[in-house]
Amino acid sequence: MEQAARAMLLEAVGRPLRLGELRLPKPQGRQVLLRVRACGVCRTDLHIYEGDLPHPKLPLVLGHEIVGEVVALGPEARRFRLGQRVGVPWLGHTCGRCRYCLRGQENLCEEARFTGYTLDGGYAEYTLAHEDYCLALPPGLDDLEAAPLLCAGLIGYRAYRLAGAGVERLGLYGFGAAAHLIAQVAVFQGKKVYAFTRPGDTQAQQLALRLGAVWAGGSDQRPPEPLDAALIFAPVGALVPQALQATEKGGVVVCGGIHMSDIPAFPYRLLWEERTVRSVANLTRQDGEEFMALAAQAKVRPQVEPFALEEADLALHALREGRVHGAAVLRISAG
Repeated sequence: MEQAARAMLLEAVGRPLRLGELRLPKPQGRQVLLRVRACGVCRTDLHIYEGDLPHPKLPLVLGHEIVGEVVALGPEARRFRLGQRVGVPWLGHTCGRCRYCLRGQENLCEEARFTGYTLDGGYAEYTLAHEDYCLALPPGLDDLEAAPLLCAGLIGYRAYRLAGAGVERLGLYGFGAAAHLIAQVAVFQGKKVYAFTRPGDTQAQQLALRLGAVWAGGSDQRPPEPLDAALIFAPVGALVPQALQATEKGGVVVCGGIHMSDIPAFPYRLLWEERTVRSVANLTRQDGEEFMALAAQAKVRPQVEPFALEEADLALHALREGRVHGAAVLRISAG
């Protein structure tokens, strides 16, 4: 008799997830089978759930911030050993031969596949992943703490890196999962961090100050001094002109989300003086390796709110309503 595993299934966009059972898959080639210990609940999951990102695999197991234990190896898998704890991020496959892959931009691969979107993810007791796209995790973090590093941390890091090396005053718009992680890295590296939250969200502002921000306020406020760069993690296009207005000459505004509402028209003077607006798309495996090493050096400690597997819908709703301070994580099995 085939073994089955519990999973929360997205069967149609906009409909509640259903707790069901899936046949326990057998790893092929260089795949590994993981017993999922924890899986972060990311805003990208919410965008897929609500239909903002088109054409997901259906039915789908959401989740791309996966911490799991290797329980079976494909016949060609050699990178990890049985029992090892590994992480599975958003990027799950690239072709290795398109022009983007060949010039070091595998995050833009023409044939990329993504965990929890076009591949089944981690809102389940077991999942498959290709060993080349798994990441070793930094020591010292438990499963719930490690999960948010795998997307919130990675996208935060890529946005931070693309802002440029000379940044001294960094603004973070939307102080949630990604911002509260990269704030710790920036403080560790001696940057001055300015945190922008939903107006009136004093709880998020207090978290930012506890993590080392020099100032925290609503996104409708101006910082006490001009910024060198701003990272926008809230999916709100209206924040782009606000961030431009807060940045110094030559400043950079990085849009870190996979989906954002329309950016309103704004006067050219906000962009003038060589300010830059750019987006971040996905991540590379190099991003993953660099960030995991940096997170260990900076002793990054994610703030997590745990939910049970069966509470995945509750976690997504809490995220939508801004009731998660830090990162929501599903606790699926004990380590």
